[in-house]
Amino acid sequence: VIHTREGHRPSLADLPANKRWRSRQAGGGIGIGDAGPCGRILTRGEPGWNLIPELAPLPGEDIIDKPGKGTFANTDMDLVLRSCGVKRLILGGITTDVCVHTTMR
Repeated sequence: VIHTREGHRPSLADLPANKRWRSRQAGGGIGIGDAGPCGRILTRGEPGWNLIPELAPLPGEDIIDKPGKGTFANTDMDLVLRSCGVKRLILGGITTDVCVHTTMR
């Protein structure tokens, strides 16, 4: 099992301006990096960014931190899979229509 979580650097240096703008449009003026009820939205290290305890990785399970929807772009996912000899994937997640589908493509 490999877990993923989307989040950006606290400086937001890895957040394209158009993505931040789109997130604010979709969020009614509040977007990525802005203060929310669980800290800054989609920002690494904030309380709302971490995996919930019920889905916490077991010992030996990796977490791939990603700055976007797809798990392969700008991450070491390919390296992790190859080093473990993985040949097939079973994908699952909460946002199937976004993150899971983007990773699949």
